[in-house]
Amino acid sequence: VNAYAYPNISSETLNEVMPFLTFLCPFSWQVDEKGGISPIDDGKMIQAAKMGGTAPLLTLTNIGQSGGFSSEIAHAVFTDMTVQDTLIENIMSTLRQRGYYGVNLNFEYVYPFDRESYNGFLKRLSDELHSRGYYLISTVAPKTSDEQYGILYEGHDYSAHGKYSDRVVIMTYEWGYTYSPPQAVSPVNRMRQVLSYAVTRIPSGKILLGFSDYGYNWRLPWKQGEAASVISNSAAQNLASSTYSQVFFDETAKASHFNYRAPDGVRHEVWFEDVRSFNARLALVSEYDLAGISYWTVNRVTRAGLYALQSMYSVEKVF
Repeated sequence: VNAYAYPNISSETLNEVMPFLTFLCPFSWQVDEKGGISPIDDGKMIQAAKMGGTAPLLTLTNIGQSGGFSSEIAHAVFTDMTVQDTLIENIMSTLRQRGYYGVNLNFEYVYPFDRESYNGFLKRLSDELHSRGYYLISTVAPKTSDEQYGILYEGHDYSAHGKYSDRVVIMTYEWGYTYSPPQAVSPVNRMRQVLSYAVTRIPSGKILLGFSDYGYNWRLPWKQGEAASVISNSAAQNLASSTYSQVFFDETAKASHFNYRAPDGVRHEVWFEDVRSFNARLALVSEYDLAGISYWTVNRVTRAGLYALQSMYSVEKVF
């Protein structure tokens, strides 16, 4: 079990989730166009991970100063050998200084024409890490075919990631997201489509299924460009109870949803996950013989989900 966490995660939550985790990825150290990496306040998370027998991973992203993923940063890293040399030197230094177990490489919005260059960098990073005894997990978008169009997908070569990485996280979440129409965050039918393709390109025993642990609250009528708000699963259940709303379960998506009217008169639609959702998604691990799951994120972790995980699988510890 891998899990991402933001530095503002509480100590109580960290201690609660550690028995359920193999890896912890503090999110995130940001790579720049010259190969530098900007640190985060990860000391608390690294210490908690080690005390809990969980392996902390240095999580690297191409998030720019504006806050979004930068295709230009990725391009510089993949195509400029001087930048690569600097970045790898910085990675190795950070691994030693911080006591990380390895790297999680999470580069998104890669230009389609940088696909082969990304593969080359992935091979080089894999060789450098493995020769020094470090672990590599890479993260990819949820594709359903080799030809899937779009900047989120085309730069991610599943076969290369499956070849060079020890584990591959597939981000099977955010179908329902901040600016989408109301829908499930991680519909099981869509996750199954991704996995049916993924296992033909990546050894199934390397795949970590992306596992969301939150929901969204949309204002109705939904309008293009209007943002939904993130809501924890427990808060969603409490909201349904306090507003006397009937909760429905979508058998196709395996997700719960309800509507309510706020005190200001505005109607809302909420999609969230309950124990039925957790069980249905966890069952995909056995169905496709996967390595495990990857939480995004454990900052709002749901106890029912942890208990469902515990009831179905035993968590491997490598650290």
